[in-house]
Amino acid sequence: MKAAVVSQFKGKLDIKDIPVPEVGARDVLVKIHACGVCHTDLHACHGDWPVKPKLPLVPGHEGVGEIVSVGSEIHHLKQGDRVGVPWLYSACGHCDYCLEGQETLCLDQHNAGYSVDGGYAEYCLAHGEYVVKVPEGLSYVDAAPLFCAGVTTYKALKVTSVKPGQWVAIVGVGGLGHLAIQYAVAMGMNVVAVDTGEDKMALAKELGAVHCIDFMKDKPSEKIQELVGGVHGVVCTAVSKAAFEESYRAVRRGGSFVLVGLPPEEMPIPIFDTVLNGVKIIGSIVGTRKDLQECLQFAAEGKVKAIIDVKSMNDINEIFADMEKGEITGRVVMSME
Repeated sequence: MKAAVVSQFKGKLDIKDIPVPEVGARDVLVKIHACGVCHTDLHACHGDWPVKPKLPLVPGHEGVGEIVSVGSEIHHLKQGDRVGVPWLYSACGHCDYCLEGQETLCLDQHNAGYSVDGGYAEYCLAHGEYVVKVPEGLSYVDAAPLFCAGVTTYKALKVTSVKPGQWVAIVGVGGLGHLAIQYAVAMGMNVVAVDTGEDKMALAKELGAVHCIDFMKDKPSEKIQELVGGVHGVVCTAVSKAAFEESYRAVRRGGSFVLVGLPPEEMPIPIFDTVLNGVKIIGSIVGTRKDLQECLQFAAEGKVKAIIDVKSMNDINEIFADMEKGEITGRVVMSME
């Protein structure tokens, strides 16, 4: 099978012929029809994070396609089922985190396109208990980015505990943020979007944001306090220190600040204000299988749709170059058709 393979950190990906994986008792083999490209894939190929991925590596944790082979111990899936292989490739299933419904915190988890080979390939091996079915009516291309960007923003909104009719701020209207706005609107929240530039402001308004704040023209926290008296929750998808500081200051007393973006530096927390105002600061990483089912259903019902640029696997090095330069709007999906 053909696959995009990285053999050394910061090296180019090569399109290679590699063996089709053998299916074990608890595995399924998925013929990949589309795979989203996430910034995490770039970090994996560069070895940017403290825990390094395996090498050589087939990246990709937004691969979706059709099951072509099923292991002998998997009975709830069959050949022909449409599924996706998410970041949470597998977890142990019996630790406290797994038993409490927090499987994404499992210390024995594997991650697609990081600790095991992922979806930048014609076929992808997957753990049969952790693939998630793609709802009918949702195309492979439209489904792919929801297996990371979609479920990450949906889960982050859930943990804000913002109720329908309350205010949430989405900081960053990019690949994650443009989905977060749509999920927030679908969940009944009132949205304040923060980014810069006429195009981003127009996009946020089109997606349903009530207020759109250009941080180059206004101080977001002051403008949010003026407009709505502070938000009940904020989801920060940006990675700059200024974005995090403004996000924190935009939260009203008793509200929640949910961290999604991964900034390169450490940032201080104003503990006195946090305690006095009862502000909750929460880290949120991707989502569980149940979160993923829910977020896909919103899309199947036409309430959420990623802005997608369709490319091919042969374009992967150019896609990464554009990603490094910040020249991607929405999400890139590689079609294997």
